[in-house]
Amino acid sequence: MNSGKTIFSQLMDYLPSHEFRRCVDRYDGSYKLKQFSCWDQFLCMAFAQLTYRESLRDIEACLRSAGSKLYHMGIRSRVSRNTLANANQVRDWRIYADFAQVLIRIARELYIDDRFGVELKTTVYALDATIIDLCLSLFPWAAFRKSKGAIKLHTLMDLRGNIPSIIVITHGKVHDVNFLDQLVFEAGAIYLMDRGYLDFKRLHKITLAPAFFVTRARSNCVFKRLYSTPTDKSTGVLSDQIVTLISFYPHKGYPDKLRRIRFHDKDNDKRLVFLTNNFTLSAPVIAQLYRSRWQVELFFKWIKQHLRIKAFYGTTENALKTQIWIAISIYVLVAIVKKRLHLEASLYRILQILSVTIFEKMPLLQALSDVDFKEPGSDHCNQLTLFD
Repeated sequence: MNSGKTIFSQLMDYLPSHEFRRCVDRYDGSYKLKQFSCWDQFLCMAFAQLTYRESLRDIEACLRSAGSKLYHMGIRSRVSRNTLANANQVRDWRIYADFAQVLIRIARELYIDDRFGVELKTTVYALDATIIDLCLSLFPWAAFRKSKGAIKLHTLMDLRGNIPSIIVITHGKVHDVNFLDQLVFEAGAIYLMDRGYLDFKRLHKITLAPAFFVTRARSNCVFKRLYSTPTDKSTGVLSDQIVTLISFYPHKGYPDKLRRIRFHDKDNDKRLVFLTNNFTLSAPVIAQLYRSRWQVELFFKWIKQHLRIKAFYGTTENALKTQIWIAISIYVLVAIVKKRLHLEASLYRILQILSVTIFEKMPLLQALSDVDFKEPGSDHCNQLTLFD
């Protein structure tokens, strides 16, 4: 019977605490700590994400108002704004980055059988990056433009379940294509990317993996057509060609054959040119795969709207990365709970419910379900019956 545990405590029970301790030990996170452990810090920041707190002072006020419940929420130390600010500033952000990767691994296993619109047995990834704007006067280390600061979130997303597989946080000036240098390509997988990743030398590494890619060609790319395959123009495919690169440096970077598909997008009345090293999938499927790449764009839009990653509680690089990684952990945690409890509600709805029931003492499934929930053993035979 969970009537004595708060919603927050039940939610945190889904976190593998032993894995968190390993992450802390890996970076000596408990060195010379007597109070306010890394786990306390994580719980406070998780509370801030789930309840949309605006500042450290806001976090402190809300948690102190529920002082009698903190122990049952797992927070063993008194919450102070200065203590939390110092923890975010000095405790290694890689603790929370590694723990987020642990949760990502768990979530990917849960969503491995999900569909994303294209019936394929192989794993399909989408690559993209988004910029998070920062105030230059508060974040001078993140100078991006003359009067603007920024960081960039590079993301590799598994389209089954919309779970980010790899996230790298860099300076805003780092070009998107550099993200390819940090990836170990999975044999047989398909990688979807826009024209920002069009570097033929790097794309050839995907072919040697061996893996597949689908991207778009730039208007200044010059090709030599070797031969064409028949197409059904009613599907929107205008041409399907096997080509090689002509220009010296592109051909040196990618000496093999490529497949060039010209496609007419009827919905937006646009003509698109796709490049891929996959010669077996049909041209309409290639076009449909590239359209699925927009799921990573929706992921960026979702986390910016529903998580606290645009307003930060600290101004140092360590504090910023700590907050972002804990926010990602909460996103993945909610996805894990959704799957394990077999919930039909969207992640947004689940977050909204959690934000207003966080201190309630009721079963988590009851709070998140649309159906009436009756806890086993809740009937009392000695209770008087008012209506027969």
